[in-house]
Amino acid sequence: MPTEPFLKVEDLHTYFFGRFGEVFRVVNGVSYDIMPGEIVALVGESGCGKSMSSLSFMHLNPPTSRIVGGRVIWHGIDLLKLEEKEMCKIRGNKIAMIFQDPLSSLNPLMTVGEQISEAFEVHHGLSRKEGLKEASRMLTMVCIPRADKKAKCYPFELSGGMRQRVMMAIALSCKPDLLIADEPTTSLDATIQAQLLELIGGLTRDAGTGVLLITHDLGIVARYADRVHIMYAGSIVESARSGELYARPLHPYTEALLNAIPRLDRGDEYRLMSIPGQPPVLDGREGVGCPFRPRCPKVMRQCGEATPTSREDSPGHKVTCWLT
Repeated sequence: MPTEPFLKVEDLHTYFFGRFGEVFRVVNGVSYDIMPGEIVALVGESGCGKSMSSLSFMHLNPPTSRIVGGRVIWHGIDLLKLEEKEMCKIRGNKIAMIFQDPLSSLNPLMTVGEQISEAFEVHHGLSRKEGLKEASRMLTMVCIPRADKKAKCYPFELSGGMRQRVMMAIALSCKPDLLIADEPTTSLDATIQAQLLELIGGLTRDAGTGVLLITHDLGIVARYADRVHIMYAGSIVESARSGELYARPLHPYTEALLNAIPRLDRGDEYRLMSIPGQPPVLDGREGVGCPFRPRCPKVMRQCGEATPTSREDSPGHKVTCWLT
């Protein structure tokens, strides 16, 4: 069993720069690692920086943004220092990504079979005929019926759920060492969602694939993730093993997210809780202090006087909060 992570994200900073000198700290000092055969979840509200952290080390961050600090170590190599030509050998082959919006990620001028086949042709040297045969096999694997017929369809001819499964087929085609799944089940019904998550889980068990699961669905996380990182306002505010996090959340934001999940084990008097207010604008207007304090039910005077630092409450359980 490997004892060293094959991916280490260390103090990653990605900022967006506005037209009038504004600086938006979308990823602000994020650190985590992934072991072979492990599913690691990044959880948080929309806009907290989950997707941008992975897009950054894949060299896919938007041109209006810039990586201003940090390292991403992949098998001893800093991905942030690689040239685009070198990164192309890794991206889609050793590290694959299921993107959040399949319609904007797929090429509208190519059939889905051709787009899956392209991965086999580029990274494995297969012919077009062989690649299309493999494409049909991959479509069958991700639960698309009549795969040979669907392979000849263009993206606009498929439903949102099928397009999402095509994205998954492309990502899995080269048997990557690391799979980044960005909201992989958003547009899928519950049955297909479970089938595909079991498929991803099988990869970790059988092939030792590491998975970075980006989601806001804590129900999925509870069942499939080994470790969880809770993100808020561009930073990780709590990290723990999955069971530990659910049993003993330490950050008020983590508690609020858990209280917003429907629970079947509670009585009729139980009501879902909502988090008041809105996430902060990440341009530094909040100033010094905890960024969650305007929405926190347990806020103290100290929360507005200094920014809390991360500390380890117990082995593997870290939290960034003055309360602890």
